[in-house]
Amino acid sequence: MKYVYFDAFSGCSGDMILGALLDLETDRAAFLDAVASLELPVEISIEETRRASLRGLKANVKVTRDTHAHRKWADIREIISRASLSGSAEERSLAIFRRLFEAEARVHGRPWEETHLHEAGADDALVDIVGFSVLVEMLDIGEFYSSPLNVGGGWVKAAHGILPVPAPAVSELLIGVPTYSAHVQKELVTPTGAAILTTVVKAYSALPEICYDKVGWGAGGRDLPDFPNLLRVFYGDSKAMRPGKRIFQIEANIDDSTPQVLAGFQDRALQEGALDVFLTPVVMKKNRLASKVSILVEEKALEDLMSLIFRETSSIGVRYFPVGRRVLDRRYETVDVLGKKIRIKLAGPEGKTVNIQPEFDDCLQAADTTGRPVKEIIALALQAYSGERTNRDKG
Repeated sequence: MKYVYFDAFSGCSGDMILGALLDLETDRAAFLDAVASLELPVEISIEETRRASLRGLKANVKVTRDTHAHRKWADIREIISRASLSGSAEERSLAIFRRLFEAEARVHGRPWEETHLHEAGADDALVDIVGFSVLVEMLDIGEFYSSPLNVGGGWVKAAHGILPVPAPAVSELLIGVPTYSAHVQKELVTPTGAAILTTVVKAYSALPEICYDKVGWGAGGRDLPDFPNLLRVFYGDSKAMRPGKRIFQIEANIDDSTPQVLAGFQDRALQEGALDVFLTPVVMKKNRLASKVSILVEEKALEDLMSLIFRETSSIGVRYFPVGRRVLDRRYETVDVLGKKIRIKLAGPEGKTVNIQPEFDDCLQAADTTGRPVKEIIALALQAYSGERTNRDKG
């Protein structure tokens, strides 16, 4: 199974997403056949173009009738259901359109089943969304990630008049998504692009540690001066994708809490989701001996852990900042030592083993029940694992 990482430095639209995925050496004839089964009055062409001196693939959808269709949910569902699509492609397409309808309904204050889509319900949007779902299957993409989205700025003309950027429906779709505005005063994220990404993307982060096989470039409809109106996608094996989880370190210097309070807090913080908690002796102002509490935590638990510090300790202020972290892959095997099961932790990069360590809690429990020193249990566990590995290698 494959992954895609969307590098949305110039936002995203439906045609940009199509162009970028088609640029991954996709079977264009099969793609066009699948989209043609929608039986829409459109002509589709795929051409290489340039945006600010960089090449990209442009997916052009020309509507051959004079007016856009204004469609309700039932209309969209009927068009998609009668097309020659797989079950998963149909399901994904409908899920994306439902997000669009729900966003428009919130903007206009109507039930979503009664809401009409204008630009987003047009023939070219159907091609973009269904075409995306078809390409996902053709490329065997199972995981989607994205950078924060550059939404642009200024104003955009729509069926409802002049609207601020990001447009109201886009604003609804991007709730909870990291966004920013940079470089140009144009609409960079369209409702169709926002609906596609927010339906499928698993996590948003700056370019994480990845190993990729191909890069695709999808061109937008405008050639902006000195700014590449392109969407870049990185494509590779899911096993080579290491999505970045933002890790923060929280610190607080405390000189007026007892050791018992800090020990209790340390246990509580681990229960509440801290990745690690440690205490460091420090000397504060007025030469006071104190403890520096340090906590490693994922971003999602940052606020909870800071609140815990204020609730459980005497601290009245904390520091927090993002930190880099790299960890080895880990797995466990079990050995028998004096009739007791001891887990062996194996750690290393990409399936290799560079560290072998018996689980200390297992060793301590075995030492308590057998009356042997814990250091002897550790040595026996390592010896047992070494013997089993030698036997496997011979076999």
